[in-house]
Amino acid sequence: MIIPFVATDLREVSGSSLAYIGDSIYELYARCHVASRSCSQSGKMHKLTVKYVSAAAQAKAIRSLENELTEEEANYFRRGKNSNSPTMAKNASPADYMYATGFEALLGYLFLENNEERLNYIIQKAFEVIDNEK
Repeated sequence: MIIPFVATDLREVSGSSLAYIGDSIYELYARCHVASRSCSQSGKMHKLTVKYVSAAAQAKAIRSLENELTEEEANYFRRGKNSNSPTMAKNASPADYMYATGFEALLGYLFLENNEERLNYIIQKAFEVIDNEK
């Protein structure tokens, strides 16, 4: 795993920066998840990936996982959720967007902490929640 140097203490990293990192990590996992389940054209795989990476889907996933977070994970989730973002998602409620940002911040924190086991667990649980949404 590539671990970039961001700060010696992740408590010094803004929630927005953690969400920025977490967003890219989650999208990569989602793309791999879709590609492993579908040998389709890239346009079709993109549409399937959106099912996982939309703010509404991420918000639903983290709401179902919130009780499983450690105290430290919950703190990073809240930091991301409460960060003041200058943008809002076009197709999501403000509440879903805030929860999705918190989810991404949590993933960014776990990635930068090199906590691969926990990162994988949370992402797999999120995929299960989204897959069972049908």
